[in-house]
Amino acid sequence: MKKVIVILLSVFSVAAYAQPTADEIINRVDKNMSAENQVVESQMTIHGRRASRTITSVSYTVGDKKSFTEYLSPPREEGTKMLKLEDQLWIYSPTTDRIIQISGHMLRQSVMGSDLSYEDMMDDRKLTDVYSAELTGNEEIDGRQTWVLELEATVPDIAYASRKIWIDRERYVPLKEELFAKSGQLLKRSIMSDITRVDGRWYPMVIVYKDMMKQGEGTEFKITDIKFNQDIPEYIFSKAALKQ
Repeated sequence: MKKVIVILLSVFSVAAYAQPTADEIINRVDKNMSAENQVVESQMTIHGRRASRTITSVSYTVGDKKSFTEYLSPPREEGTKMLKLEDQLWIYSPTTDRIIQISGHMLRQSVMGSDLSYEDMMDDRKLTDVYSAELTGNEEIDGRQTWVLELEATVPDIAYASRKIWIDRERYVPLKEELFAKSGQLLKRSIMSDITRVDGRWYPMVIVYKDMMKQGEGTEFKITDIKFNQDIPEYIFSKAALKQ
């Protein structure tokens, strides 16, 4: 009997040791999802109440301070460009040949009618830099075992006061996320899929965003190509590049 008890205690001890903390999980997620720089080609399909439309783009990002996006199609959006430097955002429209700065309440507006706001596009900070995390449970999503974490904002300049996130226990990548206002109201939900190994990291190639305040079936963001740690020319991250 004593031998059985010792074996059981050993098993429980190993299991407890193997269970990572919330901070360890989030750190692993940040390592998968963040990079010194990246180049992403994507297509964003906006599912409206009556019809859907797809917009393609290419984006260049350095850390969480610089990003440049050029929209490639359809013709209506072709040539539109977006530049982020620190906490400032500019958009160039070829139709008007004007550069407009997006700031204040305008950051909460939808990007091209999608379920993403300019705020969503702006904030590339690591989760560990802006949230504290608590491990609250385990759930299964599409046959994958996940850790459920609840995150609380630790900085004031954040769009979402709290988050609930489901992390794949094997690959340390989010499979589902819910974003909440300070009041506790659910604002947005996202579902990640097509998890792919890219340059030694796991990354979701398809994300479906749903603004819970809007009608429609949400917005599907599909990455068609992604490269990490590339040589990106510095001149791209300038207002002059918006009109080129």
